[in-house]
Amino acid sequence: MNQTDAIAKGFTEFYYNAFDTNRAGLAPLYRDMSLLTYEDKQFVGAQNIVAHLAGLPFQRIKHVITKCDAQPSHPTQGSILITVMGQLQFDDSPAPMNFVQTFHLYPEGGSNYFVYNDIFRLVLH
Repeated sequence: MNQTDAIAKGFTEFYYNAFDTNRAGLAPLYRDMSLLTYEDKQFVGAQNIVAHLAGLPFQRIKHVITKCDAQPSHPTQGSILITVMGQLQFDDSPAPMNFVQTFHLYPEGGSNYFVYNDIFRLVLH
């Protein structure tokens, strides 16, 4: 596994575990300049993003990742583009729903990254 894939794997495991257990715990991943597109709504800044995610209308959720692809997204800055496909099941929903989510991670000193861009979409047929 190359370094980009290892970072992507570690990030996605942390992100979805935090999302599934304590959405407010996602706050350290975002900055004031971070952007989220969640379905058709856009949010700017860590506070607005986490407020939206924490306020989603379900109590329990479980993400199951089926595929995670990652690439370096800038030749010298070290940013990483990650696309995740999977299924999520919330509360007592009878069947899981498919989703796709894309993250642009930007380096922040040493081996730390923050989410600069986050785009989430349910896959509806």
